Amino acid sequence: MRDVLMEIRGLSKTFHVSGGWTRRGAREVRAVRDVTLSIRAGETLGLVGESGCGKSTLGRLCLALEKPTSGEVRFEGRNIFTLTKPKRKAFRRAVQLVFQDPYASLNPRRTAGQTVMEPLLLHATDPRLVPENTRSIMRTVGLSEEQAQRYPHEFSGGQRQRIGIARAIALKPKLIVADEPVSALDVSIQAQILNLMKQLQRDFGLTYLFITHDFSVVRYMSDRIAVMYLGRIVELASNKAIFANPLHPYTRLLHRAIPVPDPRAKRPGQPAEIDDHPPSEEGCLFYPRCPERLDRCREWHPTLFEPEADHRVACIRKKGSL
Repeated sequence: MRDVLMEIRGLSKTFHVSGGWTRRGAREVRAVRDVTLSIRAGETLGLVGESGCGKSTLGRLCLALEKPTSGEVRFEGRNIFTLTKPKRKAFRRAVQLVFQDPYASLNPRRTAGQTVMEPLLLHATDPRLVPENTRSIMRTVGLSEEQAQRYPHEFSGGQRQRIGIARAIALKPKLIVADEPVSALDVSIQAQILNLMKQLQRDFGLTYLFITHDFSVVRYMSDRIAVMYLGRIVELASNKAIFANPLHPYTRLLHRAIPVPDPRAKRPGQPAEIDDHPPSEEGCLFYPRCPERLDRCREWHPTLFEPEADHRVACIRKKGSL
């Protein structure tokens, strides 16, 4: 068993949405609901779910870019929300982010070399080594020294994402939160970036929290997979177990939604669209869309439990089978 690098305990985040000057329609949005997870050193934990389920908010909480409503995140045993200033700076070096949009995440007035150099200048112990380190990092991600003088608009989408990845690995972090890092790229370029990230993981011993809505991408990248629905983790297991024996109805629906390269293949019916106003907090949040729902799912609050070894699920049907 690998050592736990980051531990998430009972994490929740609620946003208060204003109704404007009339205050009509003001409400609370529970983006993350009582999430408990661990990320093991050297692994890729895939976090998958539909848009709006709270994946990116959870990633931002793990980076301490958002403050939680309740719960805590521990990195190497320390609560990241109570760190002193020196330890917070060390945490920033150890945990980095790869953004979804490779163009919006880059400063259009900075060259690629300046972008990669910036974290080195902020944290370097010897500024004289920064230029050579910058060139080395750019070569590592497949960019030439000549390209270091170009601006973001002069690159393709895949090349811009390589710059973002170079910036993320510049300080040799232990954990990288990758928030939909290939969703804005063409399929052929996606494969190149995913293979690059795997190679960097092998070379540098990186740990990934890999956030995506694409079930086929998470299958290729992840060692373990956490399935998220409306802010809750509804299933957590190894890659092999999730695809060989998905236990939650939502996971099975995501699995069936993976495109098949055969125009004659019949696709199963999909559930209703996600509801911005979910059912009562006492019941299962997936109840309105679940093809396997029972009457008691309205009242029973599902929590993760372990019907199989190292395979956790929140579903009353599996609870009843114990």
